[in-house]
Amino acid sequence: MKAMRQNDRWRWLTAGAVAVCLLAFALLIGLLGWQGLRAFWPHPVDQYLFQPPEGAAVAVLGETVQQQQHGSRWHYTVKTGNRDFAAPDFRLLVSEGAAKTRRPADAIVLQRRSGGNAYGWLIELREDNEVLTARNRNTLLQQRLRQVHEQLRQASEIRRIDMARVNAQLDALQLQAEAQRRNRTFTPEVESEYEANRAALQRRFSALAQQLTLVQQASQRDTLVLRDVHGQDHLIPLANVVDAWYPNAMSLGEKAQHFLRQLGQFVSDSPLDGGSENGAFPAIFGTVLMVLLMSVMVMPLGVIAAVWLHEYAGRNALTRLVRIAVVNLAGVPSIVYGVFGLGFFVWLVGGTLDQLFFASTLPNPTFGTPGLLWAALTLALLTLPVVIVATEEGLSRIPDNLRQGSLALGATQAETLWRVVLPLAVPAMLTGLILAVARAAGETAPLMLVGVVKMVPELPVDAVFPYLHLDRKFMHLGFQIYDLAFQSPNIDADRPLVYATALLLVAIVLSLNVLAMALRHRLRERYRLMLP
Repeated sequence: MKAMRQNDRWRWLTAGAVAVCLLAFALLIGLLGWQGLRAFWPHPVDQYLFQPPEGAAVAVLGETVQQQQHGSRWHYTVKTGNRDFAAPDFRLLVSEGAAKTRRPADAIVLQRRSGGNAYGWLIELREDNEVLTARNRNTLLQQRLRQVHEQLRQASEIRRIDMARVNAQLDALQLQAEAQRRNRTFTPEVESEYEANRAALQRRFSALAQQLTLVQQASQRDTLVLRDVHGQDHLIPLANVVDAWYPNAMSLGEKAQHFLRQLGQFVSDSPLDGGSENGAFPAIFGTVLMVLLMSVMVMPLGVIAAVWLHEYAGRNALTRLVRIAVVNLAGVPSIVYGVFGLGFFVWLVGGTLDQLFFASTLPNPTFGTPGLLWAALTLALLTLPVVIVATEEGLSRIPDNLRQGSLALGATQAETLWRVVLPLAVPAMLTGLILAVARAAGETAPLMLVGVVKMVPELPVDAVFPYLHLDRKFMHLGFQIYDLAFQSPNIDADRPLVYATALLLVAIVLSLNVLAMALRHRLRERYRLMLP
């Protein structure tokens, strides 16, 4: 009975610890979700008339963030937007008594590509300074916005795909000519062919540049006139407007649709393509691509090292030293790996590659500068101990009688390893992969030294051969969180985006882990019957 009571105590203690962990995780997700997702909900716009303790009355239009009463005075925090002509975005105002307020149904909110939100009243739409008329001005505005967005998309495709492809062909042609000159094979006939090809490519590039100019000019033709709370009119190009809505006139269903649209824009938009200035797609793409490359690099190395330690290396001083080194490497701070990656991978390996294969481009480095490849290798080195330990633990759980039975049937040690041992150890390998992905996806400090930047001109993958450019820098969700939280010039406006980006990073890590866990469970069930 005493043993049973002690058993019950341990059972309840374990259950309590699990409940605390689950509660902490739920609170984390709840905090990130509440603070982050509310940034995409259309909040009502209030028009205030404040009576300061001293001075004339002040009119303000914006979203109410906070209001508090202190005696006879009221303190209001209002997001007024209009950063470019009425900074700052947020204002703390004191009113003698409660401020007079109303919610005008015709107040409009403009989400802009730069400069933050704008609040006011839509006065008119213009095309080349000619006023556009329509029965429903909001319908006309949405129609013109869709037209401008399509023109911006066309301009982005011309610049990123067509012109980039021609530029790559010109560079390749130039490098080929330089190689022929060095080899003294640049004959007059070859030179004539080179000049003809070069002229054709330049004509193609000029035609694309002219087409791009026309599309950009067409996207800049439409403007809207926004009247602020002080009665001043401001011209805002529609090319700078991502979305427009009337929050005080929206129904609950319209607000829900707007919320989903804003959330989709945040995930899919890119500043590179003319999207919103806080679009997260390049950071999502860079994070997932780097984790996938890291996984491809770390898994073979980790599995081979674990197999050697457990299957081939004997129990001697060398293997004990290797295991101690692996355990110690798991505890090294991540910034140390970043310094090592910068010194060894970037400067030594990358600089050597530039001297051997890209000497014609020097002193402009190709691989001798931080990039996607070196970031993936650095994180592969950082997570290598996790994969080694997890794989070796899985190998140790496989009964020896399976190995002995395979050898007794005439299989070699290599065949036993390949056909019996490794398939049974795959779930343990995937456990190591899950832990590696969870750690690598959230790392920021080492990436700041070996490839991640705040903004990149191009994604690492494009339509130009070789399509995957491992030498390019990339964006990362962890660094974007750091930049929004500590480097943003307008932290009050970007604070909700910090939570939204953190929630997005957690969701990506969970998604990658769930996929690996599902594959692990399937393989575990597949090979369960082979175990005694």
